[in-house]
Amino acid sequence: MNQLLLLALMFCGGIAIAVQPSINGRLAQKVGTFESSCISFAIGTLLLLAVVLVVGKGSLRGVANASWWELTGGGLGAFFVTMTIIAIPRIGTTAAMAAVIGAQLATGCLLDHFGLFGFRTIPLDGKRAIGVALLMAGASLIIRK
Repeated sequence: MNQLLLLALMFCGGIAIAVQPSINGRLAQKVGTFESSCISFAIGTLLLLAVVLVVGKGSLRGVANASWWELTGGGLGAFFVTMTIIAIPRIGTTAAMAAVIGAQLATGCLLDHFGLFGFRTIPLDGKRAIGVALLMAGASLIIRK
């Protein structure tokens, strides 16, 4: 997959992340906060199971060789989804997404800089630091009332 296609797919993922909390929030009004998170993950799990069965090339048996921390992604995702369901009705989608994007970018820079989780190291240089600072400044302008 080329970089342009990957960036386009990540852009679409960003749209999905921005829309998902509002959809889950509406569902939460009908079924409850934690119930909405549970339903969201259940439907996601079923869809991913179908994808794995149709196009999957790996092996689910490999989970036996995974470290405990490599299995925490689902819990982190559940935390994120639940927090957005709680936050969006109170602070709005834009403020919540600004906080999320700022945190994601800053954390991503640290993960890259230190090469955490075994991925390649991408040093935090001046341009990247300025980019993070500008994004954080923009996020703070969006969050302020």
